[in-house]
Amino acid sequence: MSGYLDDSIGHVSASARPRRSDAQLNRERILQAARELVREPGELKLNAVAKACGIGQGTLYRHFPTREDLLIEVYRQEVDELVAAASRLLADHPPLDALAAWFDRVAAYARIKRDVFAAVEAATWQNLAAHSLGPIGGAVDLLLTAGRAAGSIRPDAEVRDVIVLISWLSRLADAELDARGSRLLSILVDGLRAQP
Repeated sequence: MSGYLDDSIGHVSASARPRRSDAQLNRERILQAARELVREPGELKLNAVAKACGIGQGTLYRHFPTREDLLIEVYRQEVDELVAAASRLLADHPPLDALAAWFDRVAAYARIKRDVFAAVEAATWQNLAAHSLGPIGGAVDLLLTAGRAAGSIRPDAEVRDVIVLISWLSRLADAELDARGSRLLSILVDGLRAQP
């Protein structure tokens, strides 16, 4: 998965190069701070990210030369984690339960997606959306296929249907997502459930 955004926006992913352990730790701290700060009102400031993780601005700029580079990586990491969660959940749960748990993870992804897309240029978020659709669609397909094979998910459920329905989560404000997100996803799971 690493580097799937590189060609579309002309950046060489920092994750493609091997890192020293202290550099890797700094990178992880930067990304964690950025993930938390991107949800704050207003524009994500790089100096605030550096301060939040206790590093110098030079260290931050070595990893992420621009604010947009940092936001792209926050989003890419979120997509990677969401996609990887599908197979992990299927390993530990029956398919319908795995799908429901994955939808809980989708709600967290929707917040990051909304906040990152609001903070980057339109051309960038269009590229991000286009390149994340394939991996996320693959995760949905994995979950639906397992559920159909187990007889717990209706045979006519299609990946695109689920993608369209879950994409609305990123359009909800935090308060509405908190109030309605779980119920909406529960309704979606019930709608995907195979009828006896």
